[in-house]
Amino acid sequence: MQAIKNLLSPLSGNSNPIQDTLKLVVIGGTVETARRASVSAWNGFIDSFFLTAHFSQEDYPYDWLMHWLSKAGQPAWGRSREFDITTRSVSRHGLTQKTSGDLEDENDEDEDGGEFSQGGGRKRKVAIVPSMDTTHTIYYRGHWLRITRTKRFQDYGSCAELKISVVARNNDILKRLVLEAKREYEKDAEHRVHIFMADTTYGCWRWNGARQKRPMSSIVLEPGVKDMILADCKDFLASEDWYAERGIPFRRGYLLHGVPGSGKTSLIHSLAGELGLDIYVVSLSSKGMSDNTLTTLMGNVPSRCILLLEDLDAAFTRGISRDETSTGAPLSSSSSSSSSSSPKNKDDNDGSTLSLSGLLNSLDGVAAAEGRLLFATTNHIERLDPALSRPGRMDVWVNFKHATKWQAEGIFKCFFPARSSSAAGMSAPQSDGPTGPSTSAAGAKHPADATSSANLAESKRKRAAHSIPVLSEEEISDLAKRFADAIPENELSVAALQGYLLRNKTRPRECVDEVAAWVISEREMREKLKKEKEEREAKEKKEAEEKAKKEVRLRLIHVSCIAY
Repeated sequence: MQAIKNLLSPLSGNSNPIQDTLKLVVIGGTVETARRASVSAWNGFIDSFFLTAHFSQEDYPYDWLMHWLSKAGQPAWGRSREFDITTRSVSRHGLTQKTSGDLEDENDEDEDGGEFSQGGGRKRKVAIVPSMDTTHTIYYRGHWLRITRTKRFQDYGSCAELKISVVARNNDILKRLVLEAKREYEKDAEHRVHIFMADTTYGCWRWNGARQKRPMSSIVLEPGVKDMILADCKDFLASEDWYAERGIPFRRGYLLHGVPGSGKTSLIHSLAGELGLDIYVVSLSSKGMSDNTLTTLMGNVPSRCILLLEDLDAAFTRGISRDETSTGAPLSSSSSSSSSSSPKNKDDNDGSTLSLSGLLNSLDGVAAAEGRLLFATTNHIERLDPALSRPGRMDVWVNFKHATKWQAEGIFKCFFPARSSSAAGMSAPQSDGPTGPSTSAAGAKHPADATSSANLAESKRKRAAHSIPVLSEEEISDLAKRFADAIPENELSVAALQGYLLRNKTRPRECVDEVAAWVISEREMREKLKKEKEEREAKEKKEAEEKAKKEVRLRLIHVSCIAY
């Protein structure tokens, strides 16, 4: 009792000021220590019941949970008291995620509205999404989950994080949540192929988008080639133990070579969708590409994916020409060293420093990834170094030529469906556009084609008013035969045929009647472009000769002046 009185003595007016100050310090320190101890004890008590899991945007579980929350947790997201207004999708992977807080226009509810406007553009939808650094609570399987979204800043940009806390004795509820979110995500994403691009600045992979899967029936190659490649890929993916038992590196390489616009890239896209693999694209001639960067990228490739090296013949050249007269040879060391004096040339040469040795080591070196399917495309196989295209690095070679009559017939049957029950549900395929190096679907009845077509998602786009006329199977076969007869063998690219059919996608009969005139116009256009190119090259050659003669005259004048 006396001690309490002594502590409270500073409150009275009859005491020593120095002692009172010391007593106040002791009282304040004691109270603060007690407060901190109580808070720490309470937090420890709470943490003993809460389980907290952290998910980073750089990993797949973050996308799974964000997709699941946008569906399963719709009421909680929609009732959020603090939110952002956006017209962008919640997901990075292009999956449509609507929440209960989305704003819908009443005028868009009519039957003819649909997802697309009358002009063909996609309608913008305003969405309400929870803000960052806010905590939301949802109820899941008898447990209350506390969910917080945060953003973490890194050297190369910001990265979102997701924190989920739950009161439970073990982490079984979190495991069930992640697995359920994974199943929901894969169910909605099974019709898409994810594309990743190489980031040479930081030596990592960046997600670039998701593309709709393409059925194998949409690729028209020579008979047996498509089935051979697909069977070889499936056999490789199922032979990991066989490779390990024999000490063979678990890698497989495919070299697709041939003329531009023959369907090399489209085949890879279709294979990725059929096998359920993501595509990782590397541009060997991109700025900042070096031996170390490529080795790091190759080492970080997942075990089951498609690794794509496009235009392999242009990896070590600064030129942009892809014609037959281009040598594809890199600039000489003397010219590059002399040109480096000017700032402009210095910037031009600040590109890829990749060497052939570095490329070879990244493909099958000690640090090279295993379990991936390597696909390389080139328009000029004769320019490749033999060490790059040898077996072990490129095991399977496939030559892509200009369109044959058989291919022309198959492409025509795909663009114009017949009235039969087996083909009534087929419509014109999605294409890479008139300028894309893609082929079109054939009407071949193949089990693999039927399976791949069944796995595709149905398009949400309404049928246009000028829909494709559905003809009988006999008439379509007759028109396809006439169309193929009018196409010259191995002269026009598959992309050119597709471009012509796209322009006439609603006119099957007129398309066949006008194809002969189109072939003549294509030949005339090619001759005109060839002539213009020859004239341009002759002019450039003449200018170069005149410039060289002028430099010689100037040198002679300079020498004569010095001698005089």
